[in-house]
Amino acid sequence: MVEQEQRTGTSSTRMIATLGIAGLFSGLALVAVFLFTRPIIEANQAEALRRAVFQVLPGSSSFQTLEFSNDKLALLSVEQENNAPKSKNPQIYAGYSKSGKLLGFAIPGEEAGFQDKIKAIFGYDPQRRMLIGFEVLDSKETPGLGDKIIKDKYFRTSLTSLEIDPKIVAVKPGQKTAANQVETITGATISSKTVIRLLDKTIRRWLPSINIYLAKQ
Repeated sequence: MVEQEQRTGTSSTRMIATLGIAGLFSGLALVAVFLFTRPIIEANQAEALRRAVFQVLPGSSSFQTLEFSNDKLALLSVEQENNAPKSKNPQIYAGYSKSGKLLGFAIPGEEAGFQDKIKAIFGYDPQRRMLIGFEVLDSKETPGLGDKIIKDKYFRTSLTSLEIDPKIVAVKPGQKTAANQVETITGATISSKTVIRLLDKTIRRWLPSINIYLAKQ
């Protein structure tokens, strides 16, 4: 009886030790995979953002990063962008034509949707006070419904010539009467309203800083 209890105790100890070692190696493997893939993921995200900036600012051939720091927007130098670690300060992007003319600003934003946060970027033309482009950067909305914010051409087109004054407003399909209104998507009302809310909240947040920055140019 005593020997059986000893064997049982030894067996349990070995099993716990084996599980512990397996867990240790599994954890180390996960950390190694994370460290290996993180630079790749970050590089892919940076490239996706770069493409999106050009998409939401039609006609732009280059852009520069503007960072909100010390209560103002400041243009980052090439050295700062290439050599400094990724800043946690909010950033937007100024797009320029081949001749160096400022075409507008690419502005990222996010808002809680039906499933998760919707992350997007839009182009803003300060001369016309109008949104001129829109791209979704990340969305986990329901396939076939919420993902219409990406696939619905009419909805996306309506965001490429959208006035921001007095504010961006969501209206029901077929009820648009003004250039600052956006029709929601049938079957994706929550997701489309989220995008519209994202656009208005984000542009209101950045407008004062953008206006001050432009006044100093």
